[in-house]
Amino acid sequence: MTKQKASRPVKQAAKPKKSKKIIRYRRPLNINVGMIIFALIFVYMVFSVTAYFQRDKVMFYEVQEGSIVNNKNYAGIILRQEEVKNTDRAGYVNYYVREGKRASTGTRIYSIDETGSIASFLAENAQDKVTLKPENLSGLKKQLTSFSLAYNSDRFQTVYDTKLSMDAEILEYMNFNSLDNLGDQMDKAGVNFQQVKTDQAGIVSYGIDSYEAMNSSSISEEAFDRSKYTKNITKSGGLIETGVPVFKLITSDLWSVVFPLAEEDAKTYGDKTSLTVQFAGHDLKIPGKFSVITGTDGKTFGKLDFDKYMVQFASDRFVDFEIVSERADGLKIPVTSVTKKDFYLIPVDYMTQGGDSTVTGFNKEVYSQSGTSVVFVPTEIYYSEGNNYYVEMNEKDGYKAGDYIVKANSTDRYQIGPSASLQGVYNINKGYAVFKQIDVLSSNDEYYTIKKNMTYGLAVFDHIVLNAKTVSEGELIYQ
Repeated sequence: MTKQKASRPVKQAAKPKKSKKIIRYRRPLNINVGMIIFALIFVYMVFSVTAYFQRDKVMFYEVQEGSIVNNKNYAGIILRQEEVKNTDRAGYVNYYVREGKRASTGTRIYSIDETGSIASFLAENAQDKVTLKPENLSGLKKQLTSFSLAYNSDRFQTVYDTKLSMDAEILEYMNFNSLDNLGDQMDKAGVNFQQVKTDQAGIVSYGIDSYEAMNSSSISEEAFDRSKYTKNITKSGGLIETGVPVFKLITSDLWSVVFPLAEEDAKTYGDKTSLTVQFAGHDLKIPGKFSVITGTDGKTFGKLDFDKYMVQFASDRFVDFEIVSERADGLKIPVTSVTKKDFYLIPVDYMTQGGDSTVTGFNKEVYSQSGTSVVFVPTEIYYSEGNNYYVEMNEKDGYKAGDYIVKANSTDRYQIGPSASLQGVYNINKGYAVFKQIDVLSSNDEYYTIKKNMTYGLAVFDHIVLNAKTVSEGELIYQ
């Protein structure tokens, strides 16, 4: 048998490999109306938010009722009728009348002891026997309280004047009480002294300052320099020389206060004949006759004349006080809110109503190719004063300089041109700035008090622009 060869397996052709590359399907961009609207809204919101934070905010003020009290402080010099009394001999002086007490003619005021025997006698017999009486202590406490209330650190020298005055007053109290208790004993001991009585009535004072002869016609600015002011008070028991001032008498209840008057104050008070003043350190508010005077140096001064309460100031030369202003009630607004605006002035009797309506305005002449005609123009009135209305300068909606208006039922014509300005504020109740006229009653550095219930003015709770310089009329306001 024939051997057959083993057959080899037949190789099959290689199959092509599959590609692993994936091609993504690109979907078409479908832009619809909703996407466009959303994009626009988004852009608008971004723009609005950005603009809001970049925009200057307009601050507003809510109008309230209120008032301003402009009391102003002044320092004045007291002028009065004063008679200085000098001693006719040397010796040790002892007083019998207290400072500020009224003495009648013939009252024993002081004694002169040429040998000093009174002082020695009082020292030996009254050193441990004399005390201050309750009324003495009450007077000292009142004087300290008055000084404390009126104290001003800028005028520290008044401390020394007060100390000197109180030292003298305490010594006088001690001597008076001693003389009351030991008068009989001095007579028995043969103590010799000369008693001096007053030859006229008046208020007794022991402070001599060289201002006694001063009057309103001799006043000058130099007199108000307190650094140069001196007051000499002779203490009871002190040694004095012949011919020196020993006391003075204030012989009239009429007295005056003269004070420097600034130019602004002169304008404020120039037409006043009476002013009410409050004295520092005294619970006293009184009216005084007011006048403006010129000093010897050409400076302007105010002068207040009084006929009461002089005795309360008998020991004072300088006095601090404030002028009490009249209280002006109205609407209170900030000074920064106020601005000015110009208006045309139109006579009141040219106002009329349009047709059958109740709208008020003026009849304006209008010129065209066909001739001259009269057209009624509704007009907003901002303010009326005297015989004139204040009308806005607005050529687009109203009038321009040179226009003529005609009086109703008349041939009278008025040419627009005269103008005047008004103070006012920007009212923003409607969301935009509207000018509103104001009438100022009183003011200070921060606020105005304005008249309320004005026909064309503001009302309580109105919102106005806090700073009028930051906006213009008609501008939309973003708060």
